[in-house]
Amino acid sequence: MSKDFDAIVIGSGITGGWAAKELTQRGLKVAMIERGRMVEHGTDYATETLAPWEFDYRAQRDPAATHEGLAGYGMSNANLNGASSLYPLTEAPGFFVAPEDHPYQTPQDAPFNWTRAYVMGGRSLVWGRKCFRMSDLDFTANKLDGHGTDWPIRYADLAPWYDHVENFIGVSGSTEGIAHLPDGQFQPPMALNHVEQKFKEWMEAHYPGRKFIPSRLANMTEAKPDEGRSNCQYRNLCARGCSFGAYFSTQSSTLPAAQATGLLTVLTDSRVVSIEHDPATRRASGVRVRNTATGATTTVTGRTIFLCASSFNSTALLLQSTSEAFPTGLGNTSDVLGRYIMDHASGVQVVAHVPGYQDRNYTGFRPTNHFIPRFRNVGGDTSPAFLRGYGIQLDAARANWEAGAFGAGIGDDLKRKARQRGDWRLRFNLFAETLPDAENRLTLDPAARDKDGIAQIRVALRFGANERRLLDDAIAQSVEMAEGFGATVVSRPGEGYAIKGAIHEMGGVRMGGDPATSMLNGFNQMHAVENVFVTDGSAMASSAWQNPSLTYMAMTARAAAYAVDEIRQGKI
Repeated sequence: MSKDFDAIVIGSGITGGWAAKELTQRGLKVAMIERGRMVEHGTDYATETLAPWEFDYRAQRDPAATHEGLAGYGMSNANLNGASSLYPLTEAPGFFVAPEDHPYQTPQDAPFNWTRAYVMGGRSLVWGRKCFRMSDLDFTANKLDGHGTDWPIRYADLAPWYDHVENFIGVSGSTEGIAHLPDGQFQPPMALNHVEQKFKEWMEAHYPGRKFIPSRLANMTEAKPDEGRSNCQYRNLCARGCSFGAYFSTQSSTLPAAQATGLLTVLTDSRVVSIEHDPATRRASGVRVRNTATGATTTVTGRTIFLCASSFNSTALLLQSTSEAFPTGLGNTSDVLGRYIMDHASGVQVVAHVPGYQDRNYTGFRPTNHFIPRFRNVGGDTSPAFLRGYGIQLDAARANWEAGAFGAGIGDDLKRKARQRGDWRLRFNLFAETLPDAENRLTLDPAARDKDGIAQIRVALRFGANERRLLDDAIAQSVEMAEGFGATVVSRPGEGYAIKGAIHEMGGVRMGGDPATSMLNGFNQMHAVENVFVTDGSAMASSAWQNPSLTYMAMTARAAAYAVDEIRQGKI
């Protein structure tokens, strides 16, 4: 059978870029298809160097656009509490979609704020860059407590691929010897400031089972001159794009590597609207693509397909890809497609005022906070009140001149106050694991169509009692640690606080050992359609408790190596 390409990669974000790199470097002719516009590295980072006063609204939100914009975040049929904090609605990040152009549906009682970047590079341009490995504590959790299907892989399967990814993208971090947060291949970590270091010393002395560590971050502290990548400049403007190449993105890292092979074809402004299934071969034959500028539709054929469009979009595309063989979505022989979607339970913060340290300061704008890894239900610290655990992202910061922005004063007295730094604060940001639940589900709404005539996505994701108990404990522990350190808590969630997602969406096309209860095998290969691989977050069988993107990249690299071997052996 004649094919246009050896492999088709759908999506150009964190996993799409990795799939393109790994497949081309192994000799395959690859088409990478991106629904959004081209973004050239450096050239198209339009707001990268602009100062706040160079924006109409000082790099903040256009207040007149707030409610219109929120409609695209599934908020029009829900409450608007906290919606003003949606940073993609500010002027500065130029890569996020205009939400009103890409609406989706949510239930009235379950709003979900879904941010997306439909451009070349996708959310690799705007992600938070935290890089934490999962461990066997995570890979065995479903089996041990009965929530979700057992993962078909263990840490040993991914460990060499974690190494492979970290070495290539550049991850700064510290070696800590924490069994449930395995160490990796690290550049030197970003340093804790003075107050953070004092908190670390106090906390680890008073809580022997806990650690406060530098974040493991895809912002490099050492340059890679052979790849044209600099070390981080401590600007903390990462979401605007980085011409220095100091953080991992498709543009800075995997795309140039794939292009160097001469085997990559990039198609932008090209939305894949379905994956075509050949009943004779029982395999996918290619993809149907709609040009978003002209509306013209064409078909691109390939021997294998890597679906890397991000969790919810990948799930939706499979639901759209119906046929006589798969009337409810490509490969959906188990009724799992669209189910067990997850996100980290978050949107919860504790803030505490730290007295003293007025003689201490710091320079630059470090692009991260730091991390207290999970300490509940691990080792000897078990809780009968809840399953699994949570992580705490923590930093200490000192208020700048803005601390006096609303205070009394005028003239020389006000100027004098503005030159003085404010007080120190600790900020605890809490992220809890979400249990897999079949009723947390993504479906399509054929009664509501987007501008391309495609059924809108409907996201029904509710956080349950276990997630609330986890966050309740995380709040209580944060308050206890802050007060024990001598700080005064000035802000904490009240009764009935709203749990929000971290926009770490996962699930919908989960992997597992049994085709009756899962969509993918341990190599991210579809059980029912063997030449389709799904390697983004939709493959996750559980959310774990740590940021997941590093795991997506490791799974993608591993799946690509496996797929090439299968092709060469004539199996797919």
